[in-house]
Amino acid sequence: MKTAIVTDSTCYLTDQEIADNNITVVPIPVIIDGKIYKEGVDITTEEFYERLRTSQSFPSTSQPPLGEMIELYENLAKAGYDTIISIHLSSTISGFVSSLKSLEGTIEGVNLVVYDSQITIRLMGILALEAARLAREGKDVDTILERLDYVRSTFGEYFVVDDLQNLVRGGRLSNASAFVGSLLKIKPILTFNDAHEIVAFEKVRSRKKAIARVEKLFDEAYRSAEYPLRAFVIHGNDEKSALKWKASLEEKYPQLPIDISYFGPVIGTHLGEKAIALIWVIDYTKA
Repeated sequence: MKTAIVTDSTCYLTDQEIADNNITVVPIPVIIDGKIYKEGVDITTEEFYERLRTSQSFPSTSQPPLGEMIELYENLAKAGYDTIISIHLSSTISGFVSSLKSLEGTIEGVNLVVYDSQITIRLMGILALEAARLAREGKDVDTILERLDYVRSTFGEYFVVDDLQNLVRGGRLSNASAFVGSLLKIKPILTFNDAHEIVAFEKVRSRKKAIARVEKLFDEAYRSAEYPLRAFVIHGNDEKSALKWKASLEEKYPQLPIDISYFGPVIGTHLGEKAIALIWVIDYTKA
């Protein structure tokens, strides 16, 4: 059995992680002022945020062409893979997973399994890393999927954003009507609900208070967890704030591994510049 792991560019893994784990990453298109850029290929994260400030209209995103995905899967089959596990951003924020599921059973010579991460960003990247690790160990599909389901069940996340406008415009905020009237007066805390939809969780009057509230929510999760956790501070072109928050958290939780990650162009399109998040997951390196 030879299993290929595919994911998309919103995983925000490092180039080294991708190479070391033989993961195939499909770039998601982002559209700025009518021009299409492939995330991580035609535009860097830094370039995206620079253009975001001067763009004439809100940027948007789209799905990779299905024909390109078919070609990718067929090439993996020709390379000797008999199984492909394709892990992608949540079906509640993109139709990509649904489109790919239509290809299951149609790629000659290979068993294609499309997996809904029910999330995106670095948490999805962790699923790809775990799948790659198990594939290297020769585990079968059922074993890999069982592990992915378990790791996915340990995810926790809260996002603090400066501006909800693009999430609202894109229809990706399920309870937007409760927040639109006071967009300019609050710093909303977002999360994924039980249906894996992005929702505005609470209204907070300042960024400082929002971050403090997220810390309190994390503390509750940390103290009740029955397994070791690993955390990430994620930022939208605001590394200084992310490093400051990381340092503060490390003082409070000296045993907790904490890393920094980022919102690239596709997710930055929806969350905007200066968004910041605290996410956590079972410490997959130990459990």
